[in-house]
Amino acid sequence: MWFLHWSPVRGTAEAEAPAVRTIYSPAEPVDLVATVRVLRRGAGDPTFRREPDRPVIWRTVRTPEGDAATLRLAQHADGSVHACAWGPGAEWAVDGVPELLGAGDDWDDLDVGAVPLLAETRRRHPGLRLTRCRQVLEMLVAAILEQKVATVDAHRAWAWLVRRHGETAPGPAPEGMRVPPTAETWRRIPSWDWHRAGVDPKRSAAVMAATAVAPGLERTLALGRGGAEIAKRLRSVPGVGIWTAAETSQRSHGDPDAPSFGDLHLPGIVGTALIGRKVDDAGMLELLEPWRGHRQRVMRLITVSGVSVHRRAQRLAPQDHRFH
Repeated sequence: MWFLHWSPVRGTAEAEAPAVRTIYSPAEPVDLVATVRVLRRGAGDPTFRREPDRPVIWRTVRTPEGDAATLRLAQHADGSVHACAWGPGAEWAVDGVPELLGAGDDWDDLDVGAVPLLAETRRRHPGLRLTRCRQVLEMLVAAILEQKVATVDAHRAWAWLVRRHGETAPGPAPEGMRVPPTAETWRRIPSWDWHRAGVDPKRSAAVMAATAVAPGLERTLALGRGGAEIAKRLRSVPGVGIWTAAETSQRSHGDPDAPSFGDLHLPGIVGTALIGRKVDDAGMLELLEPWRGHRQRVMRLITVSGVSVHRRAQRLAPQDHRFH
């Protein structure tokens, strides 16, 4: 159960008031930073900013209708989260605050007591929730950019493209924040800008394919928090496979059972956490099977537990795709 105190304030030329503001007071603990940090695409992400040493998050938003907004979330000592939003998409952004912070994400049936690491992690992070940001195209584009490249290169490409083709964040956002492009703007990005961002033709083509069916992608939110039908519709986009669909639905839909199979490093981390040694994808699938229905929740516990493995894989070298 949660409680939402709603108090809209229309911005005017005479008063620098937020377009919309609200206070979200969940009945169960919610950790603002731990819950929404998965939406950040690297330290230089122009759509996401955390204020230093404070539980305050700024995030830019492009609604499914194409409207821009800036959302500021600040967690107070009593656990409540105060939200302010600016821009034409402000009401949509504030409407989504509960789901953004995990409303509807039910961990009650998840039993991790047999694994001390998971039980202790759950005890130390009672406010960890799965976010449901309701932005399918944005999450899908970001995931496509991360396909089969080093994470740092994907994050650099995302930041470069958003800065060049997004728009200035509305309201009193921190300097340099940008709103991601609309579907139409993504489609108009010229080939040379994809090259300058380090994005190969296969990934840029997948982004184009996704933008062509953007309204249909957003409609999958009506199907719930996850499941086979949502995965099927995401994977119907050319260039989108099981890993990309999972990385998308985890964030856009709050999918509790979509671990990222096909990831280079996750099987090793999961195996190390659960049985003390690395495994492959098949091994990860077997280890997570007892928690079917909650597998993404278990993955989040593992990733916040601090378990890591030495990464021996050679870093993929940047490629010049101008002549391919």
